[in-house]
Order: sequence, then C-alpha cells, then structure tokens
Amino acid sequence: MNRKLYFFILLAITLSLVACSKGKKSYRIAVSQCSQDIWRDKLNDELKMSTYLYDNVNLKLASADDNDELQVEQINQFVKDKVDLLIVAPNQMVTVTPAIDKAYDSGIPVIVFDRKTSSEKFTAYIGADNFEMGKLMGDYIAMQLKGKGRVLEIQGLKGSSPAQERHDGFMEALKAFPGITLVASLQGDWTEESAVQAVKEYQGDLRNIDFVFGQNDRMAAGARKVIGADHTRYCGIDALPGKDNGIDYVQRGVLDASYIYPTRGDLVMQLAMNILEGKPFEKENKMKAAIVTPENAVVTMMQAEEMSQQRERLDVLHNKTDWYLTQYRHQQVYTLLMGIIILLVLGGAWYIVRMLRRKQQLEREAYALVVGSMSETPMPVAPAATKEDGEPAVTPHKNIVEVTPEERSVIEAEDSQDTQFLEVLRKRVQENMSNSDFGVEALASEMGMSRVQMYRKVKMLTGHTPVDIIRLSRLNKAKLLLTSSGKTVSEVAYDVGFSAPSYFTKCFKDEFGVSPSDFS
Repeated sequence: MNRKLYFFILLAITLSLVACSKGKKSYRIAVSQCSQDIWRDKLNDELKMSTYLYDNVNLKLASADDNDELQVEQINQFVKDKVDLLIVAPNQMVTVTPAIDKAYDSGIPVIVFDRKTSSEKFTAYIGADNFEMGKLMGDYIAMQLKGKGRVLEIQGLKGSSPAQERHDGFMEALKAFPGITLVASLQGDWTEESAVQAVKEYQGDLRNIDFVFGQNDRMAAGARKVIGADHTRYCGIDALPGKDNGIDYVQRGVLDASYIYPTRGDLVMQLAMNILEGKPFEKENKMKAAIVTPENAVVTMMQAEEMSQQRERLDVLHNKTDWYLTQYRHQQVYTLLMGIIILLVLGGAWYIVRMLRRKQQLEREAYALVVGSMSETPMPVAPAATKEDGEPAVTPHKNIVEVTPEERSVIEAEDSQDTQFLEVLRKRVQENMSNSDFGVEALASEMGMSRVQMYRKVKMLTGHTPVDIIRLSRLNKAKLLLTSSGKTVSEVAYDVGFSAPSYFTKCFKDEFGVSPSDFS
C-alpha cells in the first residue's frame, strides 16, 4: 500500500485517539465492606456521590456479608485485577489481615476504614475514635445514674476492632465510678437479632438493670425488646438519620442517647485521591463525632434530613448532567467518525486514481519499450542533437520513456554508449525469448555486467527493471502471436518463454485485463 495512504489512515486513527482521550489517568478503586447494613449503605452512597467530583474514577463495591472467607476471596480478586487502590473495612482483624497484607505487599495502596487490622501494613486509616466513643458513653451513663447503678453491655462482632475498642473505652470510663456495677458484657454481632438472642440466653440476673449500653443502636433496641423499659434506660452508637434509626429512637424515647458514628464517604474518597495523586496525607485520620440526646435530637434530625435531601438533589442533578454529557460525547464521536470516513474515502479515492494513472503510464511506457524491442530496428533512443549554442541536446523519441532530469543528464553525457547498450539489450531479449530459463541473471551475464549494475542502468534508461522488460517483452510478443500466428494459447505461451500455460494466462490477464483466449 502506498505510504501516503498509510499516512491518511494513521492520521485518522490519531485524531480518533486524541479526541477520545481525556488526558487524565483513570483510577480503579475497590471497596471491600465487611457487611451490608444501613450504616454501610449510607457510606457507599456517599462514596458513589464523591466520585462525581472526579471524572477519572471507577468505583467497585463488594460486601462480605460478615463472612471472613468471602472477604478474603474478594480482596484476593481485587489484587488479581490490579486495582489502583483498595479500601477495606475488615470483618475480623486476625482472619482478614493476611489478605490485606498481601494486597499492600503487592504495591496496592490500602485504606483501612472504620475497622483496623492486626498489622501496620496499610497506607492510611480513617474512622472515628471507637475507644473515645466507648469512654464517652460510659461517662454519660455514669452521670445519668449519679455514679451508682447496674449496667449491661451488648458487644459487637467478636474479633472486630470497633467492638474491642468500644468495650475498652467503656471499661476505662467505669473505673472512675466504683458505684457502677457491670452486670455482664454479652456478645452480639451488630444485629438486633443477635442482641435479642444474647439477652434471652443469659443465665444471670437481669433484674433491676438500670442502663444498657449497646455498642450500636440496633443491639440496644434489641435488648430493650427483651428486658423492657419499665425502669431500664438504653443508649447506643451510630445515630443514623431516618425512621427507626438512632436519631429517631432518641427523639421518640426508645433510646436515652446515641453517638454519631460518622460515615463521611467524601473524606474517605478525598483521602484515596490524595494517595493516588501523590498529594500529602496523614496515615491516621480520626473523624469527629458527637453525642445525640433528647435535647438536640430534633435539630440533629432536621440537619440530617436536609443533608439527605441535598444528596438526593445532587444525585438527580448529576444523573441529568451525565445524560446530557453522554449525548454530547456521542455527537462528538459521530462527528469524528464521519470525519474519519470522509478522510478515508478521499484518501482511498486519491490512491485509486493515482494507481490507475500510474498503471496507464506504465502500460504506455511498456508498450513503447516492447514495440521497440520487438521491431527489427534498434530500441529507440533519442539521437544526440545540438543546441544553437553548440551544446549537445537530447530530442525525445516518441517511444522513449520519460526520465528524470538527473537521468537525462546521464543520457546526454553517454548517449552513444546508451544507444549501443539498448541495442544489445534488445537483441539479447529477442534471442532468448523462447527460453523459459532466461532471466535477469542470464541477461546480466550476456551483457557482461553484474546484476546490480545492469539493474541500475536499465532502470535509469527505461524506467523499468530488467524483470519488467523480459516479462513485458514476452507478453507483448505473445499478444502479437495471438493475433497473427493462429497458434493456440499453450503454443504461444511456450514460444515466448513461459514454462506453464496457466501462469502465462494469469500474467497475461493481470497485464491486459483479459485472458489470452478472449484476446485471440
């Protein structure tokens, strides 16, 4: 294919790539959630919305549903997929940590959020201070009981860092109040059902419990269903907005208090982008939180609902904007494709026309050359002429192939030698016309030249290679024989030096556009 046509195609492809490229590196961020619940659903929604600020982020969410093996499998798959950054909330520290370590060791930045691992192989941690939460709730209960009373604790999933840290903080607070008795620390798994089951199965004395501390609001509400609310008060952690969630429970008196456990998916995403883009970041990132009581529950709920509505509005606005931008990009692509098609059509047409003209020129040159070589007179070469100033000049013969100015200067300097050379060339081709073994090597030998020398000289004088001269001479001689000798196609093929009639037929048709049988 012609180099210029290659240029057209390369230009079209380049334009396509430039138009489609946004000029930004695309990042794949994977999120491995330990479970799926209201709190994590809120976090996931915030993470998705945070990607609206970055048009080069592809977010992948996965939930292990409180299954350590499933979370390990998901993390390993993310490593195989070579994601750019991994965000993990470990289900349990001991069992999931090796998979997180493996991801970190493979070079993938790892953000641990909400929960911690049992090693230091992570890029950054972000979450609330669970120890401080447990301590503040212990202080709150002690103050409400005036330093005396019986309390019950319902812990979260065993082996998870929030459960252990909230318990440690709670116990730290109670140390300052010897009049507070911790009746029991029952084991739950963050669900309301686990708290109900744990309280029902407890064999100790649950009479006269003054306060129940559920390490989250759902477990506190679950304990209330079993113990009742005659003289027992309840508090938890999470303080999520919405009906039958923490803030609503405090507002309705189901819980005495709750503690906001912030999700802040926007801060998690910002931390991730700082890491990926090489911006400064802290390894330990603690998010601020606050206690919710009946005194501030109404205002807190109003603020939370307003924020939720704003998120919904932003989500709708983003979807509309995304739809418009998608349509715009489609129009850009269609326009680009049409431009490419037009460019390729024009380039193809230009190439075809050029090839047709070149073929016609070669046919005319070949005809002039072969008629000269087949005639009884020498191949026509312009005789030496003299200009008015006495300098030699070349008068083009009608059958001579045009040559470049550089080639013409050579001919002018060696005109007599060139004429003699072409006469010998014509004679040698004629003498060996029927010899199928006669080729360039044999021709060069009979001309007393090397193959390279003969190629250069013949190409300069005629515009054709020696191979072209032999082939075109044979085909044109065959054309004469087919119209005048009455011989068959096979006979003519052998007469002009083709060893196989089938190959002769192919060459004849390639050159003249018709088969020898049709021509004769």
